[in-house]
Amino acid sequence: MTKNNNFFANFKSDFSSGLVVFLVALPLCLGIAMASGAPLFSGIISGIVGGLVVGYLSTSHLSVSGPAAGLTAIVLTAITDLGAFDIFLTAVFIAGIIQLILGFIKAGSISNYFPTNVIEGMLAGIGVIIFLKQIPHAFGYDKDYEGDLAFLQPDSENTFSEIFHLVSHIQLGSIIITLLSLFILIIWTKVEFLKKIKLVPPALVAVIVSILLNEFFIFSGSSFSIKSEHLVSLPVPGSIEEFKSIFILPNFSALANTKVWIVGITIAIVASIETLLCIEAADRMDQQKRFTNTNVELKAQGIGNIISSLLGGLPMTSVVVRTSANNTAGAKSKLSTIIHGLLLTICVLSIPSILNKIPLATLAAVLLLIGYKLANPKTILHFWAKGKYQFIPFIATFIAVVFTDLLKGVALGMIISIVFVLKGNMQRAYKFRKEEFHDGDIIHIDLAQEVSFLNKAAIKDTLASIPNQSKVVINATDTVYIAHDILDLIKEFKKITSKELEIKVKLVGFKKAYGLVETGEEDKHVFVESKK
Repeated sequence: MTKNNNFFANFKSDFSSGLVVFLVALPLCLGIAMASGAPLFSGIISGIVGGLVVGYLSTSHLSVSGPAAGLTAIVLTAITDLGAFDIFLTAVFIAGIIQLILGFIKAGSISNYFPTNVIEGMLAGIGVIIFLKQIPHAFGYDKDYEGDLAFLQPDSENTFSEIFHLVSHIQLGSIIITLLSLFILIIWTKVEFLKKIKLVPPALVAVIVSILLNEFFIFSGSSFSIKSEHLVSLPVPGSIEEFKSIFILPNFSALANTKVWIVGITIAIVASIETLLCIEAADRMDQQKRFTNTNVELKAQGIGNIISSLLGGLPMTSVVVRTSANNTAGAKSKLSTIIHGLLLTICVLSIPSILNKIPLATLAAVLLLIGYKLANPKTILHFWAKGKYQFIPFIATFIAVVFTDLLKGVALGMIISIVFVLKGNMQRAYKFRKEEFHDGDIIHIDLAQEVSFLNKAAIKDTLASIPNQSKVVINATDTVYIAHDILDLIKEFKKITSKELEIKVKLVGFKKAYGLVETGEEDKHVFVESKK
């Protein structure tokens, strides 16, 4: 089979999932652009480039890129400080160049050090956020923008207080459409003949039914009709001139502005970290357990941000919400991501008026199910069963992501994981035991296979606690690597400290290249005795 045939091998499932991601991405692109203080179409441009360009260049099979909620605060502040959107686009261009460089110097390899429990905690936390954030939209309260994942919201509320406020803003038409959409989405996975229809996703059916139902409400003059502020609100260009004005070029004269470079570097770092986290999460979701080349991903993101800036688009990252929607909808390859970008392009240009009839309540129903699947309680039980060293970083990341944001939550989980690694290294660096021997106590210290500088403190404490006039055997027979810090420590103990404390020291298994004198292996009872 040719490579091209393989690319379209799963066309039905990829087209279906691409369609779902398109429906989810549309309001997210608009919402994030609005929250960023940028032109609405800048979010759409970023989504299109993320789908077509990054989707094609990336080696990830599930990841979907587009404007990210995690960058909204940075973008909003930067546009305000820089004074013009075209100057901000120059910073996005710089960010893209930096990401491209990061890809070439293989900085993406850092993702290999993200612990699985932290990534799973991040996914579960985002699942809870998605679910909680969509409850107001499901009831017809759309004050907070679609795509917001932060605990503290721009409308001065937080994830929980927003839910309490919706009581006085309930829209019955939105509730009806949410329940109907949930029914369609759930029943589609239960009825056997419906499950076999691969080309038409249940999300599309839910969208079509909700549009028709709302049009009926409007036609009949029902109080259940959903007003325009609760529908997708895509700008509709009225002329060629208005359409041309959508595309804004970066102001490259601003390259001499130091602030532009600071913003560009900030975007590059934050966007790269979020992308690497999402890529790790996408690989965890992949049922076929395929791995993504993260260095290629950084290059793809860099090229994507360069092109997005040249067209007037927002900076992008790989995004967990869209990636989760892609996986849940049954995507098999990156063709799904490309199809989502293609559908965004075609539909935004050809049928914007029809898209503006989609109730946000329907899309809330789709995201409610996605959030539930990500935050499956079985995941929590799974890590609980693995013990405290796996569970504590997981649950800390989970809680911190829900109550702060993605980056802060992951940072906390990483710190806790590193502390546990250090503790584990201290405990496993050597075995410490005492034995009764012919003429007194012998203390055995058996070094592990690898002894790094991280073990220095523990070994130092152990040597310091050895009583006067003891006999010590330090055995490095099984050791393949020992840090110079540890060697210096043992050398000082053997030559100086042991002399003062009248300690007899025997070294076994140390290579002469380390600069330490070994006693002969032929007589296990011989010690190197320090001169008094």
